[in-house]
Amino acid sequence: MAENQTINLGRRRFITAASVSLSGLALTGCDAFDGFLANDHMVRDTLEKANSLTYRVHRMLLGENSLAQEFSEADIRQPMRPNGVSDPKDKDYLSLVSGKFADYRLEIVGLVHKPLSLSLADLRSMPQRTQITRHDCVEGWSCIAKWAGTPVAKVLDVAGVKDSARYLLIECYDTIEQSLSGSIKYYESIDLADARHPQTILAWGMNGADLPVANGAPVRMRVERQLGYKQAKFIRKITLVDDFAPFGQGKGGYWEDNGYDWHGGI
Repeated sequence: MAENQTINLGRRRFITAASVSLSGLALTGCDAFDGFLANDHMVRDTLEKANSLTYRVHRMLLGENSLAQEFSEADIRQPMRPNGVSDPKDKDYLSLVSGKFADYRLEIVGLVHKPLSLSLADLRSMPQRTQITRHDCVEGWSCIAKWAGTPVAKVLDVAGVKDSARYLLIECYDTIEQSLSGSIKYYESIDLADARHPQTILAWGMNGADLPVANGAPVRMRVERQLGYKQAKFIRKITLVDDFAPFGQGKGGYWEDNGYDWHGGI
């Protein structure tokens, strides 16, 4: 292994350990920890400050264009383990499944010059990228899979991103929680630097076949330098925004609203 690759992997291990130690604290699932994650609790405030530090360290050590490690097909030794919701019961999603996603449209809206409504055929007709990478879940497991998809940067180039845009807000079909106010659907966000990274793709294929429902069909995000919860599945719409504070509880994602690290970098 070349010296610069060794240094890069060492940096990734350091950042992964930092991310897991910070995010994993909130991910333990212990009821006793719930009070600490209240919006007005000093522990949550401390975690949010640490999350900001993790993001800055990640950018400083890895830069914006460093690549996540890629593997060979011989390294794919087990089926890709699903993370999060694996079988959405939302009516609009089930309708798409029953029609084999023929009516699926990915909306690209917000701070763009040309809003888009893309079918799976549209996405597949654009430049493609295939990569074999490791999915790292904050719960402690990893899995290597081969992903095929459309680079997000190519989609953004067609839409024409306005200068004021800073983030991609990614809305999904799956309901992650039922609250007193109604269904809460999964959502995530990434910044433009990660969106334009060469390994960030809208994946519609996995291990040589169409993306399965359990793994996020018809389209999921692959942001290879981030933890699993950032890899939004069942994507419905992407909105270019200058601030994600107006959405959800203002933290940039469902799990972030519940105390996780926003960036989730590894």
